Amino acid sequence: MKPAWRDGNRIELLENGDEFFPAVFEAIGEAKDKVILETFIWFEDDVGKALHRAILDAAQRGVSVEVLLDGYGSPDLSDEFVTQLTAAGVKFRYYDPRPPLLGMRTNVFRRMHRKIVVIDGELAFVGGINYSAEHMSDYGPEAKQDYAVRVQGPVVQDIYAFVLSNLPGHEEARRWWSRRRHQAQDNSTPGEAQALFVWRDNGEHRDDIERYYLKMLANAKQEVIIANAYFFPGYRLLHAMRNAARRGVRVKLVVQGEPDMPIVKVGARLLYNYLVKGGVEVYEYLRRPLHGKVALMDDHWATVGSSNLDPLSLSLNLEANLIIHDRAFNQTLRDNLTRLIEEDCQQVDETLMPKRTWWNLGKSVIVFHFLRHFPALVGWLPAHTPRLSLVEPPVQPEMETQDRVETDNPGAKF
Repeated sequence: MKPAWRDGNRIELLENGDEFFPAVFEAIGEAKDKVILETFIWFEDDVGKALHRAILDAAQRGVSVEVLLDGYGSPDLSDEFVTQLTAAGVKFRYYDPRPPLLGMRTNVFRRMHRKIVVIDGELAFVGGINYSAEHMSDYGPEAKQDYAVRVQGPVVQDIYAFVLSNLPGHEEARRWWSRRRHQAQDNSTPGEAQALFVWRDNGEHRDDIERYYLKMLANAKQEVIIANAYFFPGYRLLHAMRNAARRGVRVKLVVQGEPDMPIVKVGARLLYNYLVKGGVEVYEYLRRPLHGKVALMDDHWATVGSSNLDPLSLSLNLEANLIIHDRAFNQTLRDNLTRLIEEDCQQVDETLMPKRTWWNLGKSVIVFHFLRHFPALVGWLPAHTPRLSLVEPPVQPEMETQDRVETDNPGAKF
């Protein structure tokens, strides 16, 4: 299927777990028919237990609940935690789990990195927030800064059809989804409350999210703000950012200054000379780790989702973003990011850029050749057929553990 713009949506920005978790839990609590939840990480902490209670309550009152977790991102949920859900009728699946090797998690690449919730086919949440306490602002210095959206309207049907089409037992939805061949609209004259659901997979939509970023940068006339946690994109996107800045667009990039993984800053800083000398304003966010994946352009375009601008998200992982044409939403996101830049960021200048030495020049050459050719290189990695592992419900209610039975899902579009 080709993505299509949908008019007449209601879209609300949710910042951090403080706004996201109450909204999701309330929506699950009000669900009448069906809940589908996809996420990369679900931890068994206070937030994870609150989600557990919400899903368990929904299942016990007769709501059909389906959960899809990434087998790499969420490997440590206890049997008791999962059994309580499956015993209540929750269909609980892991995406492509692999057994540990010498205590290490394997199959690092091609992860299910989406974060989507759909309630009754009428309400959806899309973003980058996982279910863990570290997304709450009171978590401490390591609390993550992140975003999601709550959306109602016609685009929810696209999101709902998409998540259904990827689950076994929904062959009818999969056939309906595959028959739809809407041509993606250019939408050069955007209206209000328009939304487009886009995703990245290992089939026909390998570079969809990146292409919409490139189109946005090519169309920008006044200002672009990109806030992205793991920034190490391909050469095309870097080149597009510089081109936009050189033709007079004010391009601002917000990256991690206090990263959750030190290698993130090392990688991003290798790009500073290229970007800053090309006119891009680069800011390091210093208050806490940045986990957001958002961007805006001029006074109408915005995107919120799960996709980082790094090799994993752009070339390997399964991702999903909502692209929005709405001036009110654009302004809300602009106000938020402007506040972050003014209050919690330092602008990158000569003192923060790598010194111009032969060693750094050599590293930069290697980096740029890597970025230029990465999509071709990553194509050599085996795009295996993933498996969904269904956690079977206990045979008897008193059982505390159960076997996890892997079932092939050859029809899923991953």
